Amino acid sequence: MKKTFYSTLLQQHQSMEAVPSNQAIGSFVDDLIGLMFPEKTEQDIQGLEDIEKGFLDLEAGLIRLFESTRACKQCDNAEKAAQFFEVVPELYRLLNTDIEALLSGDPAARSRFEIIRAYPGFLAVAFYRIAHALYQLDIPFLPRIITEIAHSRTGIDIHPAAQVGEYFFIDHGTGTVIGETTRIGNHVKLYQGVTLGALSVDKEMADTKRHPTVEDHVIIYSGATILGGQTVIGHHSVIGGNVWLTKSVPPRSTVYHRAQIDVVEQPKSL
Repeated sequence: MKKTFYSTLLQQHQSMEAVPSNQAIGSFVDDLIGLMFPEKTEQDIQGLEDIEKGFLDLEAGLIRLFESTRACKQCDNAEKAAQFFEVVPELYRLLNTDIEALLSGDPAARSRFEIIRAYPGFLAVAFYRIAHALYQLDIPFLPRIITEIAHSRTGIDIHPAAQVGEYFFIDHGTGTVIGETTRIGNHVKLYQGVTLGALSVDKEMADTKRHPTVEDHVIIYSGATILGGQTVIGHHSVIGGNVWLTKSVPPRSTVYHRAQIDVVEQPKSL
């Protein structure tokens, strides 16, 4: 019996997809963010040569990650890595819009340094934007692992296939979930515990739009749950805390949850 069990395990080990460790993937992302944002690194950058060398080293590192992924054996790894680094300046621009949104939208934010170093929303979005760029290049496994690393660090779960516009603001963020086919416009604010999810988890719906669309300038407060691929939150709308929403709302709507809270005073003798 044991030999049969051991043989089953051996087959599992031998057939497992070859994918770099989460630590190696996370280190690549951390180093890339650190090179773009000195607030996140202890690297001693003294000149343009150091910046150029940093990117060359990172590109070589990304090729090594691709080469150690068995599922990417048919890829032109050098070409894929070069394509990724072509979009890094755009990633940098987008992330700076996210920083600006946090700085102008959060009364508690004192500085750009504080946001980059300490805000989980910025960290989760930075990991997501890098993962999304890799996802668009059809790189297997790595994008999902990257966003899961951010999820484990911040409690914010953003699928790498989701489409997110610029000036994206996630305040606090813990418990926030953004599903695979979600589309989010520009200047959108999300608070903690927000779910942009699917109405059903039916496997046959894998290739359909299952998650909501959120148009520009929408604010969604904590604990709101918005479900369904046909659900559209019109631009300049406000979705209140704890709202459960499964249908579209027109632009400039305010949607709120009407709670009933009873307060019963204790007898004075107690």
